[in-house]
Amino acid sequence: MLDVMNEAGGRSILPFEGMLSADAYLWARNRGDPALMKAFRSMTDAMFDTRRGHYGTIGANSVLKSNSIIKDVAIGECSYIKGTNKLKNITIRSSDEARTQIGEGVELVNGIVGLGCRVFYGCKAVRFVMGDNSALKYGARLIHSVLGENSTVSCCEILNNLIFPAHEQHHNTSFLIASLVRGQSNMAAGATIGSNHNSRSNDGEIEAGRGFWPGLSTSVKHSSRFASYCLLAKGDYRFELDIPLPFCLVTDDASRDRLVLVPAYWWNSNLYALMRNESKFIARDKRVSKELLLEFSPFAPDTAEECITALALLEEWTGAAVARIDGTDAAGLSREELRSRGHAAFLDPTRPLPMEVDATGIENSDRHVIAMKPAKAWKGYREILLWYAAGVVSAEAPGDFAKLSGRLSSPAREKDWENLGGQLIPDSKAKALLSRARGGELPTWNEMHAEYSKRAAEYPQDRARHAWAILAWLAGTDPDSLGRAALLGFLADYRKLASRVAEEVWSTRKKDHDNHFRHSTFRSRAEMAAVIGTAERNPFVLKTHKDMAALRERVSEFISAL
Repeated sequence: MLDVMNEAGGRSILPFEGMLSADAYLWARNRGDPALMKAFRSMTDAMFDTRRGHYGTIGANSVLKSNSIIKDVAIGECSYIKGTNKLKNITIRSSDEARTQIGEGVELVNGIVGLGCRVFYGCKAVRFVMGDNSALKYGARLIHSVLGENSTVSCCEILNNLIFPAHEQHHNTSFLIASLVRGQSNMAAGATIGSNHNSRSNDGEIEAGRGFWPGLSTSVKHSSRFASYCLLAKGDYRFELDIPLPFCLVTDDASRDRLVLVPAYWWNSNLYALMRNESKFIARDKRVSKELLLEFSPFAPDTAEECITALALLEEWTGAAVARIDGTDAAGLSREELRSRGHAAFLDPTRPLPMEVDATGIENSDRHVIAMKPAKAWKGYREILLWYAAGVVSAEAPGDFAKLSGRLSSPAREKDWENLGGQLIPDSKAKALLSRARGGELPTWNEMHAEYSKRAAEYPQDRARHAWAILAWLAGTDPDSLGRAALLGFLADYRKLASRVAEEVWSTRKKDHDNHFRHSTFRSRAEMAAVIGTAERNPFVLKTHKDMAALRERVSEFISAL
């Protein structure tokens, strides 16, 4: 058994060859459903022989050299294994298309290594599953954890975690324990996530959305939760955190003893890094078997719904601040009244607004928690929603408005989305899938994986209908009432936004080149350009300008078709 997400063993799963991060997530996440847990065990038992006494195997065209101990190991075809200290009770998946390599000083016990994985230089892994195309390097420790596909882990310690695809952790001083990390994440040096227990037992957990990035020397304790694309600045976060704001910068202001949030930070202040994410993760996806349709875009249904939640909170917090400014007792107003006041204040260009507002329900402490620049963040979140929704809708096959509306409109918006190991599906479909598993309609995990593929085929349509509903929400109407004029207005705004995105990607990159201290290590501008290039000739900046020009042309053609 693997004790993922929780050290106390309450989320134990039974690993098997071919296990996907989605399988591990469904198993660990639904512990309150005994019938489903029984079904999952039956699905596993139906695939594998439980009898003891089988011999190890070595697949054709594999190379084994100078290894010390190999016991009860199933080695796939075309693998390369050299100089290991110990391999015991291990399944090493490998094929001619995805060759697995294991190198010097490695010790692997009780685990499964996926297709195309690399494990080198003194790594130790015990009770683990490595997803396809993942790597362990330079003394990394992986224990009681599932490491998702396309991940790279070097010289660090990972205990009792469930990690979704595209996780990066490269530093000897980083530590991750008892966490659910939903992928596309990056752990900086000195980051210790979940290292401090905050209960009388070792049963705390950390849950982080896609794009989680704790910065240098960041310490976070159990139990905490983070929305997608949260960036934590260096600091010792002493209290439990619940950050529902996506694309947010979180910082501990030790000098004033307060927590500071900068909502929509990635969009408003670092578009170069944000826009680069998707292409970066796509380029790293070298899986041969793509049973899961991984969503790499920061702009997707899950993050869109988080933006809507963030907008409501910003309106509530700003409404309370505005009420106090107007001499009204904010404590006597309902949340709906506060949101109404905040919404009206954001829409009134003549209304002066505070640069910071009190944020409630964020930290388990009595100190101040501040959300900075709420008006700018409110506008930024609405721009993110427009960028996502108009981008998805305008990528649909061009046609007249009636046909487009008939294809994409629906009575209501799908508000809840499940992230199954990196693949997004509507929560209603996830529940239906679990109901079928519970009822015995999926006898093995092979059938479950086939259902993932079916949901993947449906995802473009599900996402397009959701994007249409988001545009309707921005227009203040129902999805089946979005009109042609409103859609044309959104598309025109989207086209203008594309020009601004291209400019901001360049300008945010240019800040590095204009930094005086960046110049200090170079004797001349020519030397600096030769070493690190220029912002104008940066490959991603050039690519973005080209892509945005093509996007504007495509949107113009789409508008003409309407």
